[in-house]
Amino acid sequence: MRGVILAAGRGSRLGGLTEERPKCLVPLAGRPLLAWQRAALTAGGIAELAVVAGYRSEMLNDRGLTVIPAPRWAQTNMVRSLLAAEHWVATTPCVVSYADIVYTAETVRRLISAPGGLAIAYDPAWAQLWHRRFADPRVDAETFRLAPDGALEQIGARPATVAEVQGQYMGLLRFTPSAWTGVRAVLDTMPPAEVDALDMTSLLQRLLKAGHRIETVPCQGAWGEVDSTTDLAVCEDLVAQGRLVFHQERETHTWSSG
Repeated sequence: MRGVILAAGRGSRLGGLTEERPKCLVPLAGRPLLAWQRAALTAGGIAELAVVAGYRSEMLNDRGLTVIPAPRWAQTNMVRSLLAAEHWVATTPCVVSYADIVYTAETVRRLISAPGGLAIAYDPAWAQLWHRRFADPRVDAETFRLAPDGALEQIGARPATVAEVQGQYMGLLRFTPSAWTGVRAVLDTMPPAEVDALDMTSLLQRLLKAGHRIETVPCQGAWGEVDSTTDLAVCEDLVAQGRLVFHQERETHTWSSG
């Protein structure tokens, strides 16, 4: 099983923390976010791991990972970063992770073993984390609705009420080659400029409208997202509480936070 970490962006909302390093190298409890992701992915069953790099990409060399360049990272959105790694996701099952999230190896294992071609991890207890991140969770929340059989039914719209949000998509997905064929078919109907601007939740909603089934896997254990210094403080607190735990027993690379 392969894994790809989408780490092309700078993360400007983190201010000076990304002045001279990419967002994925911002330290959490003394280790860069990328190290947390790598440890959880490898402990969860990922044998080959690549990183899609853009801003300060030279800082991701010599870290024991396959580096995939995203040369237009500053002009494009997340889906273009994913397309840069198409040669990885098109030929073998692949877990795709955002570079600003931390999660457990058990969530990775369950995502790998999920049925179907495309599966996403989500947090059914999302409001607990969002109340810590935002004064009003609705500011950043998106609709997330499941069908009676557990498949994804709707995602990505602005909710009128918190009740419309049954979970929070985490930024962790798994594609099989057949599922990727469906993704490529949808993207091929779009003008290049629209693909450039496409974010991942919008892609997922387009796939739903095209009739594709998306399986969902509830996360196991705590997780966090680091979009701001407030988020970083929340994750540091989760580490201090012992809720976010680094999978050190599977870590084989000596990391520096840059």
